[in-house]
Amino acid sequence: MIHILVPFDFSKEATYALGFATKLSTTYVNLHISLVHVVEYPLNATVGTLGGGLDLLSDYQSQVFFQELIEQRKKDLARISDQFSSPRYTMDALIQVGNMFREISSVIAEKKPDLIVMGSSGTSGWEEFWIGSNAEKIVRHATCPVLTIKGETDPNQLKKVVFASNFQELDSLVASRIKNMQQIFDAVFYFVFVNTPGDFKTSREASSLLEKFIHEFKFQDIPTQIYNSLSEEAGILEFADDIEADLIAMTTHGRTGILHLLTGSIAEDVVNHSKRPVWTLKTPSLKA
Repeated sequence: MIHILVPFDFSKEATYALGFATKLSTTYVNLHISLVHVVEYPLNATVGTLGGGLDLLSDYQSQVFFQELIEQRKKDLARISDQFSSPRYTMDALIQVGNMFREISSVIAEKKPDLIVMGSSGTSGWEEFWIGSNAEKIVRHATCPVLTIKGETDPNQLKKVVFASNFQELDSLVASRIKNMQQIFDAVFYFVFVNTPGDFKTSREASSLLEKFIHEFKFQDIPTQIYNSLSEEAGILEFADDIEADLIAMTTHGRTGILHLLTGSIAEDVVNHSKRPVWTLKTPSLKA
């Protein structure tokens, strides 16, 4: 059985993600979808004169309202489940209460899905630097592949895929995942090495890395490209635009703590700014 987890917040992007997951039933005969919605605790926005900060609302009226909200969301989620039900797959729906990222992470750890499909509207400016989107956080921490979607997407139309990497720290797991995607989508993969001023390699060096990866894991008929740009993120997005790709695929190291704050994540930046679906797979993490 293939198990797909879809975080669902009733946004149009989440609906696109759920639609994509259900369409994978044309590829997978035995497919199960877990739909997860998180009701976040309401916060008291009043800050006391002593600088008390934000606290959970504790008065009776607020508790009643919150419980009614949970019951309404249960009904709404049941309605969505009925709307998307089909004999071609099975589906369960779950309501969690708490912090969005923590609760989704808890469900991921418990259910151990094969794939997470989630909608993302992206963030920008100060919000991007200080908070980041829930999609970015899940991309950073999830141990299974994550597919982020921003528009209506048919998996049967993902025929041109960009796989971007430095091709230095990849292993057999990454290679097998790519080959699996080739079969699932019946797609042409383009391997791209993005050259930047801050991490420049000669064409010979970059070509050698590409050829070594292709030879070691026995890929066939893979177009390759060495692409020059001012940054890795910009190069990946520009190359995807140039070839009119349907999907971007890449790995992420899942850096945390001060290392993530200082270096960020190319994968998270691409997820945040790409207009295309982005598939990410976490590779061994570098801890701060």
